[in-house]
Amino acid sequence: MNKCLWKPSESRVENSNIAKFINYINQNSAYPSKHINYQALHAWSLSDKELFWQSIWTFSGVKGGKGDIILEDSDKMPGAKWFPEASLNFAENLLQSSFSDDTITNGQVVGKQLPSEQIAIVERGEHGRREQLSYAELKEQVGKVRHFLDSKGVSKGDCVAGFLPNSQYAIIAMLATASIGAIWTSCSPDFGIQGVLDRFQQTQPKVLFACDGYYYANKTINAKERVEAICESLDSLSACVIVDYLNKNDYQEKHKSSDASGQNSTSNQTKWADILAEASTPLVFEPMAFNDPLYVMYSSGTTGKPKCIIHTVGGTLLQHIKELSLHTDVKPTSHLFYYTTCGWMMWNWLVSGLSLGAQIIIYDGSPFHQDKSVLFDLIDEEEISIFGASAKYYAACEKFGLLPKTSHHLGSLETVLSTGSPLSQESFQYLYDKVKSDICVSSISGGTDIISCFALGCPILPVYRGELQCIGLGMDVAFVDDNGVTLSEEKVKDIDKRKGELVCRQPFPSMPSGFWNDPQNEKYKDAYFSRFENIWAHGDYGEVINHHDKHNNIEQRGVIIHGRSDAVLNPGGVRIGTAEIYRQVEKVEEVFESIAIAQTWNDDVRIILFVTLKDGLRLSDSLTLKIKESIRKNTTPRHVPSKVIQVNDIPRTLSGKIVELAVKKVVEGLTVTNTDALANPEALELFKNIAELNKS
Repeated sequence: MNKCLWKPSESRVENSNIAKFINYINQNSAYPSKHINYQALHAWSLSDKELFWQSIWTFSGVKGGKGDIILEDSDKMPGAKWFPEASLNFAENLLQSSFSDDTITNGQVVGKQLPSEQIAIVERGEHGRREQLSYAELKEQVGKVRHFLDSKGVSKGDCVAGFLPNSQYAIIAMLATASIGAIWTSCSPDFGIQGVLDRFQQTQPKVLFACDGYYYANKTINAKERVEAICESLDSLSACVIVDYLNKNDYQEKHKSSDASGQNSTSNQTKWADILAEASTPLVFEPMAFNDPLYVMYSSGTTGKPKCIIHTVGGTLLQHIKELSLHTDVKPTSHLFYYTTCGWMMWNWLVSGLSLGAQIIIYDGSPFHQDKSVLFDLIDEEEISIFGASAKYYAACEKFGLLPKTSHHLGSLETVLSTGSPLSQESFQYLYDKVKSDICVSSISGGTDIISCFALGCPILPVYRGELQCIGLGMDVAFVDDNGVTLSEEKVKDIDKRKGELVCRQPFPSMPSGFWNDPQNEKYKDAYFSRFENIWAHGDYGEVINHHDKHNNIEQRGVIIHGRSDAVLNPGGVRIGTAEIYRQVEKVEEVFESIAIAQTWNDDVRIILFVTLKDGLRLSDSLTLKIKESIRKNTTPRHVPSKVIQVNDIPRTLSGKIVELAVKKVVEGLTVTNTDALANPEALELFKNIAELNKS
């Protein structure tokens, strides 16, 4: 049984959005329980899923008409159709706090809901960069950018792309795109030219928003040549908008080179500042169907050309509202932060916090420069209440010896979020011991595929070391064996055999509508529905952990994710998740990071562990033994690697995820394609022709 690290206070439970939601459905539906009980609520969200999702819409005040039909073809995956009669606009729902008298929706003037002067976005960055926008200012700038897009012929169903840092510009451009009913897609500016083209040449954007460069780790990275090359290779473009990110302050005062049309006189490109210099125009929101496309997101692309995943207007909005409001407890008073880039789905998730009237804080730059505690500084400076980052970030903070509990105030901090990879038990403990004891630490897991989560946090449930608190409301998640049989405590007494493939057995609104350029849905079906008929197979490997707190009348089903199922190791036919090994290796003080693969060997496979060590350290026989003993002691002998090898770097995607499959390919002499999807593709060279891997 994993250790309980935190329990919410009675007042926190009573004042939570989820408690208010339970009270709401008690008053307005046939919900069967009068108590604040998460498991009862989750069971009801599956047994009466139409009423549940309808209640999310009405409880949250989604703007738009939902229609009378909630779900058609509910037995089909894929094929189920949510809210087929609905009409709404994504941008309208994120900007509803800023409505003023000239805001028009379906021909009707809409009044204010929240003070227009309320801060919507605080943008922070290296070198002390700080800017903020109120909801009223945000709405005004969205209107101007929308007017520009109109002038370039962008209309419903067109694609608009962003090659931008995590900034207000990306958010404004996305909202302007969504207000028209066009489709937004983006990459962060650390992508190489081919990585961008592998994505944008598939989606054929009509307009590109791009930056002249960005800052990272006290370096100025110029992107002008890459932007020129990208524009030259995209035949679909009718316009390119350049954000002068590197010299923004000087530009606003000194730029005099535009002609009356707003076009730069020397380059056939439009400057962002020229668009904002235009007079304001009423912001009009195009009515959209629930299942119309909103975003195109991209798979990592490390094993082939990236898949272009289409996410819908209503599915994204409703799922994000559910997760942010009920699972994360975001309120109009919340200051919400996630360390992300525009190339990771957590950016889309963070921006949806605007739908709840929250203040979102965005940061672009290195999380460890110049002071390694820069993000903890932000918590105090911006009074962040909900803070999110990758699991690797927290592990690095611990390895760096950061002690925020003593070095920072952190009085505003209520919730810490983690995703990108499983949060280790040691990182859970670190957050409570060295950051703050009275916080809800919520490890969350889902992905780009669903632009949301299957398992995540809950403000009214305890936190157990190493576990995600719960399965998401409305998500019929289970872990199954190779035959699709559910693995549970009731059915499987051997705890080592309860680990399996994460599946979802009922449709949910944020299922993608399909892949770009896949008219028969063949690639889409092959990606998620080829293993089990009419069941979504996500590709994660994990298990459910049951908790029964009779004293407090709490029943809880926590989740542990052991890694990606396609990276599962199978020595001797025993399935081992890579995260099970990483958790033990991270306990070894000398190790900074690790990556494990299965190497084909003697008609079987053997586990190879690569490690990076703290500066100045070398892998000795005694340290190798220490690493192996840490794994053996806390797992099984089968988890112990056959080889432990030191490397200087570990390849990762641009969103920070290590790439086991790419390393396995290199070790086995195969070619890794699309290395532009990696933040450090040169690291793959470290895994070529390692003599030690040819020995027993």
